[in-house]
Amino acid sequence: MLGRCLAAAVLLAATAACGASGSPPARGPQPEQLPHYDVAEDFSLPSSPTWKSAHRRGELTVGVKEDQPGMGEKNPATGEYTGFDVEIAKMMAASLGFDPDKQIEYKAIASANRETALQNGQIDYYVGTYTINEGRKKLVGFAGPYYIAGQRLLVRRDEKQLKGPQDMAGRKICSAVGSTPLQRIQADHPRAVAVAYDSYAICVDNLLNHQVDAVTTDDTILLGYAAKDPERLKVVGKAFSEEPYGIGVPRQDRALARALDKALVARERSGDWKRAYDATLGLSGRPAPEPPRVDPALTRR
Repeated sequence: MLGRCLAAAVLLAATAACGASGSPPARGPQPEQLPHYDVAEDFSLPSSPTWKSAHRRGELTVGVKEDQPGMGEKNPATGEYTGFDVEIAKMMAASLGFDPDKQIEYKAIASANRETALQNGQIDYYVGTYTINEGRKKLVGFAGPYYIAGQRLLVRRDEKQLKGPQDMAGRKICSAVGSTPLQRIQADHPRAVAVAYDSYAICVDNLLNHQVDAVTTDDTILLGYAAKDPERLKVVGKAFSEEPYGIGVPRQDRALARALDKALVARERSGDWKRAYDATLGLSGRPAPEPPRVDPALTRR
């Protein structure tokens, strides 16, 4: 842990001690409590080269994250992936005619490599806190959005004063080095004391050890940490940014994007979307929001 402290980058002369004793316990979605998704029978999508290739192989290859509690996390002991993004990936597979328990190969793809993985055919689609924006739309296609994330604050359960960005003056607010949330705190809330470490996990350690007052990033990531330790952590306040998460697909495969859009609508109406949320991010104690409407303009390029 000492090495982690020495490696951490701390801004504005803020210093803090690290301690493993404060780390959240290994809690989260339990396999027996996750939803089951009915597989579409006799499904066919011959206009999609991606679907046709997967159908020939007999399985889908899906890109995910492996280090985001509540969204996409790999169990190092079992190799199993869990989280809300993983559940979205599974229900989409079922809607495309693939058994999500037997016909998905997950590949952990780092954020910087997502576009390349889709362009090179390494994966069929990507579900991993993938914000839809203009720059990415020039490189890949999107279905969705399936969730609207936003920057919020993670605080200790007994915190009563810090409820949003309006309360951050003089308080130590932690985020990851080089992250957009950190930059937003520095630019838009200069009276806050910005503290940066190499990862959000170190920020959470220091929050639990009372070395910082809050952790800030996308609420999905924060809800994942809160779900692991709801007795000591909570997410507060309204979002002060907007991050529409989409399913990344190969740019020219509009047929696949449209099929995924249709599947999202159907799974929201059936209650599968909410069941997936409740079994993952919902463990934080925060009720499921209304799912966003898919944006058909994404498939009209």
